[in-house]
Amino acid sequence: MSQGQQSAPPIFSQLDVSAGNTSETSYHSHAEHNELLREVLAAQDRTNEILEELVGVMATNQKQRAQELQQWRTANPSLAENCREAAESLSRVQLQYLERITDEICDTAEDMEEGEFVLNEFVDRFGPRLAHLNGVIQVLAQLSSTAAPTASS
Repeated sequence: MSQGQQSAPPIFSQLDVSAGNTSETSYHSHAEHNELLREVLAAQDRTNEILEELVGVMATNQKQRAQELQQWRTANPSLAENCREAAESLSRVQLQYLERITDEICDTAEDMEEGEFVLNEFVDRFGPRLAHLNGVIQVLAQLSSTAAPTASS
């Protein structure tokens, strides 16, 4: 059996049908591949440079925003403290609201799966309020007196 496998020609083979000297064609083919690889490498290098610039710009913007928030907190310490307390209070309200939402989901899960009306009614009733509440909490937390650690700290 092993002799039969060794003597069988390969199923797939390559056939060079080009005219002319094969060594010269092969040389040109390798040169073309090398040139294409150089172009790909140059394009990749340029992409990396652009990404580095983008990261630098984003980091600068983020640092500037953090400095502005810190200046605001320093200029308004009592308001910043009130924002922190309000964010904590609203977070407790949000937890209660989420409990009501999850209870509602558990009670009407089958109806939501079977009919789109109940799901739409649920989203209309709870969605906007939850989104707005999250937004207000986020703003208050950013303005609060406890500053988030920055990369320079």
